[in-house]
Amino acid sequence: MLAFAGRRLIAFVLTLMAAALVIFLMLEVLPGDPAAVTLGLNAAPEALAALRAEMGLDRPAVVRFLAWVGGLVTGDLGLSYTYRVPVSQLIAERMAVTLPLALMAMTLAAAIGVPLGMLAAANHNRPADAAVMVFAQAGLAIPNFWFGLLLVLVFAIGLGWLPAGGFPGWQAGAGAALRSLALPALALALPQAAILARVTRSAMLDTLQEDFVRTARAKGLGEAATVLRHALRNALIPVVTILGLQFSVLIAGAIIIENVFALPGLGRLVFQSIAQHDLIVVKDLVMLFAALAILVNFLVDLLYGVIDPRLREAA
Repeated sequence: MLAFAGRRLIAFVLTLMAAALVIFLMLEVLPGDPAAVTLGLNAAPEALAALRAEMGLDRPAVVRFLAWVGGLVTGDLGLSYTYRVPVSQLIAERMAVTLPLALMAMTLAAAIGVPLGMLAAANHNRPADAAVMVFAQAGLAIPNFWFGLLLVLVFAIGLGWLPAGGFPGWQAGAGAALRSLALPALALALPQAAILARVTRSAMLDTLQEDFVRTARAKGLGEAATVLRHALRNALIPVVTILGLQFSVLIAGAIIIENVFALPGLGRLVFQSIAQHDLIVVKDLVMLFAALAILVNFLVDLLYGVIDPRLREAA
């Protein structure tokens, strides 16, 4: 297992470095002046020169890249041009909203999608299977921002059960904070739950045809025990893969949902930074999103070895 994890760790570090190089090339080396983009076309030459010096654009590209990577490692992400505070402080404040939102959405998606997929597989070609497939089609067809607005109309304006938007902060108490994240998390979770239901159903249908499942049934094991104890674990590989991919989708989807619900998270910060041409913040946030996606895929690779020892031995 240690050798398996070591190889995955090397691949994780190399992928992270490749992502950092691509992001740096896209935002600082390709034709165009980041300082001119930040200040606008009519900026005074003196202000432009001062900002170029502040952003380090007067140094060679290799030196700037190494300095940026070194700052990423040490936590020094630079100073936001718009907010005039360290980017690391901005990210830490907004991460306290986006990360719980993504985790809540993923938990809801798994809690809804996986049992529905198992139900559909266990009742193949029956009314329950058809109902789950209708839910999956609807979940994939409905945009999450429109579903979020619908949730606000029903649960916030109509019933008054949950707030329509905003975030009171964790200092107001975990209950109030979680209530404000409930509707956006549900809006993010619906399409992911639909995908999980379809993938779980497909994986379970394949697994339920295997010889070891027929043997379990022949020995007199009940259907529920056969599905939960034997079929589910062997069907988890594609489900875990989708869960890993969905975390990145949820982080990216938060850009829209956080603006719909006026949440002060990373998604809204990306939107504001792009609108304000704060490229220092944009560069660090894109790198953060890439790092989160790579980290989740690394953890998924490790889970493969835990779920299926054959993959670990083959590696």
